[in-house]
Amino acid sequence: MVRKVVFLSVLLFVGSLAAYADGIIIPQPVPPMPSPPGWLTIVYHHVEVSIEGGIAVTRVDQVFRNDTDVPMEGTYVFPLPPGAVVQGFALWVDGEPVAGEVLPADEAREIYLDYLRKHRDPALLEYIGRDTFRARVFPIPPGGKRRIKLEYVQVLSPTAGVYRYSYPLDTERFSASPLEDVVIEVSIAADAPLGAIYSPSHRISVVREGPDRATVLYEEKDVFPDRDFVLYYATGTPGEAHASLLAHRAGDEDGFFLFILTPPYGDYTPIPKDIVLVIDRSGSMEGDKISQAKEATLYILDHLNPGDRFGIVVFNDMVQTLTEGLELVTPERISRAKAEVGRLFADGGTNIHDALRAALGWIKRSDRPAYVIFLTDGIPTAGVTDEEEIIRSVTAANGGKARLFVFGVGYDVNTYLLDKLAQVNRGEPTYVEPHESLERTLTAFYRKIAAPAMGDLSLEITGVEAYDLYPRELPDLFFGSQITVLGRYRGAGEAEVVLRGKREGKELIFRYRFPFPDREPGNPFIPKLWAARKIGYLLERIKLEGEKEEFVQQVIALGTRYGIVTPYTSFLVAEKEEKGVSMTPLKLTYAVPTGAPAVRASKRAQALQETEKVETPERVRDVGGRTFVFRDGVWVESTYADQETVAIKYMSSAYFELLDHAPELAPILSLGERVIFSVGEIFVEIGPEGAERLPAEVLEALGE
Repeated sequence: MVRKVVFLSVLLFVGSLAAYADGIIIPQPVPPMPSPPGWLTIVYHHVEVSIEGGIAVTRVDQVFRNDTDVPMEGTYVFPLPPGAVVQGFALWVDGEPVAGEVLPADEAREIYLDYLRKHRDPALLEYIGRDTFRARVFPIPPGGKRRIKLEYVQVLSPTAGVYRYSYPLDTERFSASPLEDVVIEVSIAADAPLGAIYSPSHRISVVREGPDRATVLYEEKDVFPDRDFVLYYATGTPGEAHASLLAHRAGDEDGFFLFILTPPYGDYTPIPKDIVLVIDRSGSMEGDKISQAKEATLYILDHLNPGDRFGIVVFNDMVQTLTEGLELVTPERISRAKAEVGRLFADGGTNIHDALRAALGWIKRSDRPAYVIFLTDGIPTAGVTDEEEIIRSVTAANGGKARLFVFGVGYDVNTYLLDKLAQVNRGEPTYVEPHESLERTLTAFYRKIAAPAMGDLSLEITGVEAYDLYPRELPDLFFGSQITVLGRYRGAGEAEVVLRGKREGKELIFRYRFPFPDREPGNPFIPKLWAARKIGYLLERIKLEGEKEEFVQQVIALGTRYGIVTPYTSFLVAEKEEKGVSMTPLKLTYAVPTGAPAVRASKRAQALQETEKVETPERVRDVGGRTFVFRDGVWVESTYADQETVAIKYMSSAYFELLDHAPELAPILSLGERVIFSVGEIFVEIGPEGAERLPAEVLEALGE
């Protein structure tokens, strides 16, 4: 991995202090402004984390290279995560290691404030209150390198059985070039079976190596990391479905919670399932589409479980069955079906109605979970073509209560029809745009549903009032995956959570007790994640039912407060338009449900409903559970509605008094030189003009 940090000015020199995920070398002395650009390149950055019994050991290995034509020396600094203790450090100079030292938080604070006063960079305020490791870096000749290895250990204390690990990775403000390669590898060895493993910040891959061991990998190329890496994991009891609950509650608002459910370990095996593939082979599927559909079908056939039953229906203007109804998986039947699939070719029209009715007619009510995977790239042109009649007729034919998963390929699909078919038949839609791989999408989906663990799930919470839960209807639970449920709650205290489900006709009941706190400043990501799920649900209703004012206003309110881009909060992307980059917001289309805008609108709504992390636009920042939007050069808290503010002059005595009285506001002040934020019932505005001494109303709002 190569990362170049441009030292264009004193501000960037000092700002690099805050890029403590990588550690940074600050040249000494700091050259006066203006100074010629100097480059320090991080040749690679490797992070390995070992967690065993709640003890986390983090190892960072970096090589810095001087790509300037003059020697450079300075200080390496690494503000430590809370509670971390450095247990190993080595800086090599001519092959010999050099020692470093840890500064306690109060001493480090004075260093940060001194830099702030001299160089007017508020970014490093975010790290006041942390111990900081530092070491002298001796001159690096032009083209020379310095290798730094740092190891620190911290104790992870569980809350309600859930452990949280965080690795600081926010370098966007300080890196002049994208990081070519970012890798964080975490190995977990627990004292009990592992339950949920979840990251709200990054897309991770998880390999479970046994009931109590797992490896987590985050890897990405050519990116600006803009948030810390956060990982949650939980432990449970053998033989039970594992459940974890995280909560967030601030001020007088109702609380938010995240419930994570994972399948039980032990003697449980995947439930035998019924699965029918319904494949469009109309003329428009000719070429790559039919080839990829065939390859994906072959993959699914090769990965069915013993005891599964399968069926294949293909259609154009006519319906053809490649199996004699549902067939039990045997080598001979799979081989015969694969040969039939290999002979498929594309021609003719599109008879969606008859194809789906034929497939659903094979599925009868039983104790087996049943899934229909329906793939099409067109609109109905043969047989019944009326949307509402197709929806009514197909749903009536689904007496076996199969879950219908639809895959729309390309832009010439009727998104209203496909969305509605999936919704009323307990499935979900997936859309594959022309530049995306149908084969990869379909095979990835099958891997997710290959091993059913429990079905017909329901959740009941007593002891507090839980409401606004998403998803509204729980999907089936599969081995190798987990279910996340977001919701709100009123009241506080210990509550009972009852999960009911069915497995091979037998009802399973799991009971859990979790605290729902009346105050919990932690887990600040939960409100935004909940808001995203609700927005996705509302957008789907708007798409299917029209632009009802009630739905639209809720989307606007949620999108504005939590900084989530929607078709109705286009102001969030205005900054890029100012830079000359077209960022026309996604528009929902109701009269015409086909075409690229309709497909992308459906994809956006579905993605929000399923999301486990929310992408944050450039002009939005999340700080301690609050959302800030960059407007006209000012970072404005999203709850601000143009009311009167109390002005405090940036870098004045009042500014530092505010920091002394409320050090918890430091991350907010670190946003920049102009910020508007709430303090109690009032709003404070930091800017070039304002009070030089801390106003009495601010002290009163702080409760002093």
